[in-house]
Parts: sequence; C-alpha cells; structure tokens
Amino acid sequence: MRVETEADVAAGFARLREIEPRFAVIAGPLPLRRRADGFGALLQVIMGQQVSTASAAAIWRRLEAAGLNLEAAVAVASEAELRACGLSRPKVRYAKALADAGVNYTALRTASVDEVLEVLIAIPGIGRWTAEIYAKFALGHVDVFAAGDLALQEGAKLLFGLEARPSEREIRVMAEAWTPVRAIAARALWAYYREKTKREGAL
Repeated sequence: MRVETEADVAAGFARLREIEPRFAVIAGPLPLRRRADGFGALLQVIMGQQVSTASAAAIWRRLEAAGLNLEAAVAVASEAELRACGLSRPKVRYAKALADAGVNYTALRTASVDEVLEVLIAIPGIGRWTAEIYAKFALGHVDVFAAGDLALQEGAKLLFGLEARPSEREIRVMAEAWTPVRAIAARALWAYYREKTKREGAL
C-alpha cells in the first residue's frame, strides 16, 4: 500500500487506532502531505534539516526564485549563488553532492523502503531522517517512521504521558508496534504535537 490520497490516510488512521487505541484522542482528519518526488523534493527535505519550518520555507522560496531548485541548475551554480539563497556552507556541499549523484528518481518510485534508504544515505548530507522523510512524503510509503525527528519524539512523550522525551532508538522500538502503518502514526504524532504546542513539527 502507498499513501496517495486522503482516503488512504483515513484508512491507515483507522487501522492505527485498532492497533493502539490511545491514538483515538487525536482529532482527524490527518493531513495527506504528499508532494511530487524527484530532485526538488529531496533538496527541499535537505534544506529542512536542523532548521525551523519557517526558515526552511524561506530558503526554499529563495531557491525557487533563483531557479536553483532544479538539478541541472544546482550542478553548475557557484557557492556564492547558493549561499545568497541562505544555504550554509555544509548545505551548499550537500546540494552540490545531490546534483552530482545521478539519482534515478523514477526507479525509486517502485523500490522498497530499504532500497530507498540504501540509495539515498550513500549521498553526502543525507542521513536516515532525510531519507525516511522523502520515502514517506514523496514516495508515499506507509510503513516508514522518521524516528530521529524531535517533534515526533515530543509528540510521543505528550500522547503517552512519558516522563522524558524518548530517544531515537526508543521511539523506533515503540513504532515497531504500529506496523504496517508507521507513516500514519508519524502524521498522527505530528498533528498531536502541533495541537498541544501550536508549533509545526514537519516539513
């Protein structure tokens, strides 16, 4: 199953509530949050690493305005041009590495989650969080969970009344119980985090 429509999200959320009834306190409907796949989508996820959603959105708007959201343009862009859009020096390197990687985005559409992670994590600047976010939102995988996301960890702490925010390892273990709809669980935890803190928790 892939998450392609709001109906897919609704069906997955119903299944999640059967698996773990405590998710029932989260008001639906959950957001679809699908985006087109490809170089631009992956670059946008990279821009969202370790910055607020507002900062990531501002950087992305500047990249689009400069025409630097396209693979060929980034490949030939200078560091100064990319820095002018708000990229840090490390993210300039990551953007250039992605443009030079020759990723077969079409092939990734039919690849398994493990295959997607293997291909993407081999590229400098792409860790597991970035690869899992891309697999979830750009490819529609329903059973992938970006356990390194701090908002997911905080959402789990709030929902389950934990004394401390679970670590990446701890929440990944927790999420195993939510198979085969871990991507829906992530959407639910982000929604709960946003409801309780009034802050955004994902791209």
